[in-house]
Amino acid sequence: MKAEFIEALEEIEKDKGISKDIIFEALEAALISGYKKNFGSSQNVEVEIDKITGDVKVYAAKNVVEQVEDELLEISLEEAKKIDTKYEVDDIVKVEVTPKDFGRIAAQTAKQVVMQKIKEAEREVIFEEFVNRENEIVTGQIQRISKDIIYVDLGKTEGVLPPSEQIEGEKYQQGDRIKVYIVEVKKTTKGPQIVLSRSHPGLVKRLFELEVPEIQEGIVDIYAISREAGSRTKIAVYSKDKNVDPVGACVGFKGSRVKAIVDELNGEKIDIVVWSKNIEEFIANSLSPSKVLRVEVNEKEKSALVVVPDYQLSLAIGKEGQNARLSAKLTNWKIDIKSESQYNEGR
Repeated sequence: MKAEFIEALEEIEKDKGISKDIIFEALEAALISGYKKNFGSSQNVEVEIDKITGDVKVYAAKNVVEQVEDELLEISLEEAKKIDTKYEVDDIVKVEVTPKDFGRIAAQTAKQVVMQKIKEAEREVIFEEFVNRENEIVTGQIQRISKDIIYVDLGKTEGVLPPSEQIEGEKYQQGDRIKVYIVEVKKTTKGPQIVLSRSHPGLVKRLFELEVPEIQEGIVDIYAISREAGSRTKIAVYSKDKNVDPVGACVGFKGSRVKAIVDELNGEKIDIVVWSKNIEEFIANSLSPSKVLRVEVNEKEKSALVVVPDYQLSLAIGKEGQNARLSAKLTNWKIDIKSESQYNEGR
């Protein structure tokens, strides 16, 4: 290793933000390991790198003793005094043991260490960038599909869309561009792992934020979302400005805003309802598109009995109970639905 190597390290420090000292530390540790491996030594060795010239020297640390029993670890007092008369028994003497062709080994090792450190630094940069984007929406391109796991190219790195985060029935093909939600960013030995989702309720929330300026401006807020991905979503919204209709803002002119979101989700139905502080009103709204005649709440048990017109019972409950289930999730209340005649019979 020569001065050019030191210059190269200075370039790396400038371009990649990797401190020279970190590389030198890692290099010294790697060279000690390399020395022991190549020269089969059990000596206590130290490696010193001249940070100006790039010269590498290996020293064996030896204990000063009266009588040498292990030449690899010990040096006689007589020999030690030839180096420096100040040495006494139990002192540690550093003896240079640099092998003839160690420069070649050092150069090879340096290259590996530098490449490894660059790789680690780049991984760290990617991790820091994406960990700050958790719960955000990104657009990527499907790179490959393996064992139902979809790998999405996100530009600087690759994200993983596992089967559990995919929308049931949605078709994915290599080369497709898709919007995905970043659920989690994890550190692994192979670098950052970015877990993506198409089924997370957060995806719908972020799509509304992208499409509805009133949400971006903070005039309209999303209170809650309940979702059965690929089938139906309920979203509760409210307005901080009495002159702005929150549902109208989310639907858009002739339904343009909500249509863009439905198209992105391949036809998933979306019910937009108004959140209210009044829980009876909120529960009634949550059962949209069904009409509600009355709501009786039990605050203690957080349960509600909802009465709907006879002809709307199946609509209120929904196919396989979906409407009722999503309403319960949205409001976080247990909901029991009865038709008007069932309710009157029970009185």
